Amino acid sequence: MYEQFVKLLQAHNVTAYRVAKDTGIPFSTFTKWKQGVSKPKYAKLFKIAVYFGVDVSYLLPEYK
Repeated sequence: MYEQFVKLLQAHNVTAYRVAKDTGIPFSTFTKWKQGVSKPKYAKLFKIAVYFGVDVSYLLPEYK
């Protein structure tokens, strides 16, 4: 999932910090996802999908 998130960051030329501020998702959450410490919950995936204008399934390519 994190790889797809990084692709969106690059495509939209924004940082994870900016997404955290704009969505209200703590920046530490992204760090935990990157490190594999935790997995994203649907509500947070949905916020990210809406922020970037993509379908939630884009963030979870293994479920396509």
